[in-house]
Amino acid sequence: MKKFIVLAALVLSLGFLANPAAGADDLSESHRFYEEISYLMNRGFVTDYPDGTVRPDTEVTRAEAAIMIGRVKDFDGTQRDTRFSDVSSNQQASGYIATAAKAGLISGYPDGTYRPYESITRGDMAIILSRLFITPFSVGISFSDVSSNMEAYEPIRRMLAANIAIGYPDNTFHPIEDVTRAQFSAFLARGLEPVFKNDATIENSYLRDKTKTYVYSTDTGDGEAHIHRHTYNYVPSRNGFPMGYIWSIYEEDGTLLNDTLENETREEYTIGYPRLEYYIHLVYPAEVGQTWYIDTPYAPQHTITDVGVTVETEYRTFTNAVEVTVEADPDEFQTNSYSYYMVPGFGEVKSVEVDGTVTKELIDVK
Repeated sequence: MKKFIVLAALVLSLGFLANPAAGADDLSESHRFYEEISYLMNRGFVTDYPDGTVRPDTEVTRAEAAIMIGRVKDFDGTQRDTRFSDVSSNQQASGYIATAAKAGLISGYPDGTYRPYESITRGDMAIILSRLFITPFSVGISFSDVSSNMEAYEPIRRMLAANIAIGYPDNTFHPIEDVTRAQFSAFLARGLEPVFKNDATIENSYLRDKTKTYVYSTDTGDGEAHIHRHTYNYVPSRNGFPMGYIWSIYEEDGTLLNDTLENETREEYTIGYPRLEYYIHLVYPAEVGQTWYIDTPYAPQHTITDVGVTVETEYRTFTNAVEVTVEADPDEFQTNSYSYYMVPGFGEVKSVEVDGTVTKELIDVK
């Protein structure tokens, strides 16, 4: 319900006063993806059928997928001939299929067909959406039903990095499973709006809320506390490199410090920097004794030394933190030993050196 309130405010701020989904005969507010479908219908990306139904649980066809992504891109949907032998100008989706194919968002089969009435699979969905949205980053995956020789392998990695898809709790992705209109709507909504990306997470996720700004007091090495604001925002490109949605860190005066990536799979939580390295910040399950090591000069061995820890920050007191201790020889790693504290839904909330010096602390969430 909280998410719906946020969504309603967003919709009103954009000037959409009606809720077309509310009038659909076959879509109740209890449907898992009601909010996502409502969001897309309010923007005109999804429409109902002539009989007033949305048919959320029917499989989405390749033609319908072309229409939906075409509307997102504001393509010309005027019916026309296409390069596909089975899509003529008489086909309702022909205009969107032609423009989406020309833009490189969709492709046909080696025999020259598009097969507009076939259903879209989850693997197909990953391929299409990785082309539709800026998704230059990827994460490692270990799904038991996804192999590196699959066409959808890299797109699936990008969908995880972009918080558009997460897979299933049994560590599968179901790449050949057909996608329903509601599911496709959910994936589209996550690509467009951060509030929905918050749903593409594992249970008890450590990822931060992408609709909020996190303010930290940080010692950058000069012995002084600097105020840094972490904001999840859309950055089309940075220095000529495509970015998309990303966490940006700003100084107190608004100067951009850098951009960071916060990603999570069912195996680990990582922090990274665009075009640079990723660091494993936490491994799962988060249990005492877990250790990991990254063989770089900047990352000595990490060990989970306690769980359920109470940690006081200027923002609030947390009682469910995971303590990670980093044992470091200053001569070898150019850093002191320290501990940092991870909290579900907040990521790292505090970092303390062995002498008690606080080097990072969460002071506000807005």
